[in-house]
Amino acid sequence: MMRVVIVGLFVLAATASGAALFVARDPGESPPKPLPPTVTATPAREREFVDHLFVSGTLVARDEAMVGAQIDGLRIVEVLAEDGDRVEKGQILARLDRSQLDALLAQNDAALARADAAIAQARNQVDQSEAIRAQAAADLLRARKLEPGIIAQATLDQRVAAARSTEAQFAAAESALAVASADRRSREAERRELMVRIDRTDVRAPVAGLVSRRSARLGALGSGDPLFRIVTDGDIELEADVPEDSLAQIALGMMANVDLPGHNNSASGTVRLVSSEVDQTTRVGKVRIALAARAHIGSFASASIVLARRTSVAVPAAAVVQAGTDSVLIVHDGHIEQRTVTTGLTNDTETEVTAGIAVGEAVVVRAAAFLRNGDAVRTVASGQHREAAK
Repeated sequence: MMRVVIVGLFVLAATASGAALFVARDPGESPPKPLPPTVTATPAREREFVDHLFVSGTLVARDEAMVGAQIDGLRIVEVLAEDGDRVEKGQILARLDRSQLDALLAQNDAALARADAAIAQARNQVDQSEAIRAQAAADLLRARKLEPGIIAQATLDQRVAAARSTEAQFAAAESALAVASADRRSREAERRELMVRIDRTDVRAPVAGLVSRRSARLGALGSGDPLFRIVTDGDIELEADVPEDSLAQIALGMMANVDLPGHNNSASGTVRLVSSEVDQTTRVGKVRIALAARAHIGSFASASIVLARRTSVAVPAAAVVQAGTDSVLIVHDGHIEQRTVTTGLTNDTETEVTAGIAVGEAVVVRAAAFLRNGDAVRTVASGQHREAAK
């Protein structure tokens, strides 16, 4: 190895063995120019940027049906559904004791039988009364056709009275038939009411869904409290609190990734509801994110809502100079050019540039204060660019 030192008109060269050599230099020869500084540059590239908003909240049911007994005072004799069961609309979840109602139904059957007998008897009475009335009317008609000297006035009066009596008897028989018919209709109404009450001893699911809670217990009285809670169609949502300044950025239908409780447990979701009201105390609004997975109601969860997704020019985040306006250093024909740019989103390593540079332009990876417009530089590719080139 040799070291060279210029001394006046001579060049002092030191060899690897330590011996010094003096070599004369031409007096007209100019000293060598210093080399330009070296900078690391990478071409601006096109990539996708995603703007996220992180929120957290509680998993809730989208719609929840409260299922209770529709008839009070009867004990639960059978429970047919448990927590976590999927049920169909109309499926029997529990049964109540109906023995008392069955006894009332038997009494009603007997009352209906008596009503039918009373109706039959009343109809017979109507038929009998109608026949007597017709006979009396015929007798009266014949008596009136006779000459006054042939039939006595007393006899005629008796015939008139008999006709009127039979008319009254016929009317009474018809009234008795109407009363018997009305009594039967009343018994039929009682039976319909009994059948409704008996049907209500079967506690049925009003909607299809997932049983989230079972409060029904064997032997307990079916009171007004819910015996079951059903998540309609099993739909679970994340209800998150969002600050009012971020609420305006969220729109219905935006995609989200929801981190559920459990190791590496996540699900995709969609923004279904954005509250139109902000709490005056906390200054936050509610956002509902519908999940495409089964989860546990009441659990804590967080989500990343995708606010924007676009493809733009990307430069290293360290390349952007922030001094009032954003700028980057471009290497053009071996010289520095400071370029004002408009920036957008920034991730861990890169910044989005929406205006100011084009794809492929060489950008100084790390902006340096000692570089100025027009400075000559030598460039080397960044490690990231070299790996990409491979």
